Amino acid sequence: MVYKQWSIALIVILIIFCIGNSVLANSTATGTVFLDTNRNQVMDADEKGLPGIRVSNGIDVVKADANGKYSLTVSDDTILFVIKPRGYMTPIDENRLPKFYYIHKPHGSPEGLKYAGIAPTGPLPESIDFPLTEQTEPDTFKALVFGDTQPRNMQEIEWLAHDVIEEVIGIDAVFGLSLGDLVGDNLNLFQPLNEVMSTVGIPWYNVYGNHDMNRQATDDRFADETFTRVYGPTCYSFDWGPVHFINIDNVHFFRDADNKPTYLSEVGERQLTFIRNDLAYVPKDKLVVVSFHIPLTEMRDVEKLMNLLGDRPHTLSLSAHTHIQRDDFIGQEHGWNGDDQHHHHNHATTSGSWWQGTLDEVGIPHTTMRDGAPNGYGIFTFSGNQYSIRFKAARRPADYQMNIWAPWEIESEEIGKTDVLVNIFGGTKRSKVELRLGKSGEWKPMTYTPQKDPYFQKLKERDEAYHIERKMHTALRETMKTLLKEENELPQRGKRLIYGVPKSTHIWQAKLPENIQVGTHVIYVRTTDMFGQTYTGRRIIRVE
Repeated sequence: MVYKQWSIALIVILIIFCIGNSVLANSTATGTVFLDTNRNQVMDADEKGLPGIRVSNGIDVVKADANGKYSLTVSDDTILFVIKPRGYMTPIDENRLPKFYYIHKPHGSPEGLKYAGIAPTGPLPESIDFPLTEQTEPDTFKALVFGDTQPRNMQEIEWLAHDVIEEVIGIDAVFGLSLGDLVGDNLNLFQPLNEVMSTVGIPWYNVYGNHDMNRQATDDRFADETFTRVYGPTCYSFDWGPVHFINIDNVHFFRDADNKPTYLSEVGERQLTFIRNDLAYVPKDKLVVVSFHIPLTEMRDVEKLMNLLGDRPHTLSLSAHTHIQRDDFIGQEHGWNGDDQHHHHNHATTSGSWWQGTLDEVGIPHTTMRDGAPNGYGIFTFSGNQYSIRFKAARRPADYQMNIWAPWEIESEEIGKTDVLVNIFGGTKRSKVELRLGKSGEWKPMTYTPQKDPYFQKLKERDEAYHIERKMHTALRETMKTLLKEENELPQRGKRLIYGVPKSTHIWQAKLPENIQVGTHVIYVRTTDMFGQTYTGRRIIRVE
């Protein structure tokens, strides 16, 4: 009897041991990071592993051993990815999207989502290998940065293609980066958007935005399922040249008391842990660029992120979301403890004011941003641990960097009382802005004076007038259609601008010089930005 009891106990122990080993095997991913010399994305017998390359499960970061092998724990909802090192590149697909990850989701996405999520991936493969190819990455390079492309339909994808994409095809940037809100809630547009973006001809990295969410999700765990299926992890990092880039998701989805989908902004402990583990392998003298969608100062755990970066002398963070351009210099009030303030750049949007505004001669809305700046994109130049940013207005000359607001005609007795306002599109508090009258005039400093942009206000009034006029024409046309039985439609005029911002943060102001003679004169405005880049604008006035 005792022998039988011991036998049963031994069998139970063996079963538990085997089950335990099985669970352990299924929860540990292994593989090799290798040099893919023939670029077939398969590790062939003559291809060797690459030592020291970092791999992550979204929390932990490990280095591959001398043979390129790694091991990481996984759950049933894990994305494994290689952290691209300098001098190497991951595969890219037909739409120029980097493929640096493996999704392990055995049961797939939950059912009931409006937009397709992730299909069941099945059991964990025996080996998850990451191919890399060699490429040259100099110390100085350019990146192309977009904020909120945000098309809501194919018409707006067409506008994006003709307004922005066509002019950057063949640009000398080495990669592109979109800062979230890739689409405007219609996630079926990811594919046609990617096809258009791929024509630029460079690899393209993407950040997750609040309009990229699957709004049928029950909670934040599943809101990014469609985005992940198309683009991969929402939190990851990579090296390019001497710069380390970290892209994170700071959009936290939830349902309110009425079960309506909404969001707030935070990084969250999981991503903070990844960033901490990731930075442990990044030398302190490197430039670290952290990108996310919602501006830094709107994140409820901003202090925690700043604490992770505060001991680094070279940092930059990027966001979009607001449809304005703004630069903040972050200090201790947000948890920053670095020697100099942290530069946060809230980037201009390619969609401007959500593709609103009257249509121009080729049928594209002016879509001026809410702060009076035109829609456009950024060209970032990185050199060692330094950087510079240049704003480029869509379909405008490269030197179009400001709008000067001054009356056309001025009574001579009003000259010294007349203000000149200048909206410097890429201006910051650290910009120097000066004004002079004529080529021989003396340069005088202008005063940094955030306020409503008068140009935007005039545009809004004009668009409102057009909207009223269109309503009247529509009513008349409906009457005429009834009488004449015609089916002709009014030509499109575009959507009216919805709203601006109380203050544009890149406006300067100065009075005109007194004692200007009657006649026609040229106002010159010169600005030098925080990177030493200088631009000049001109406006003609007439003194009566």
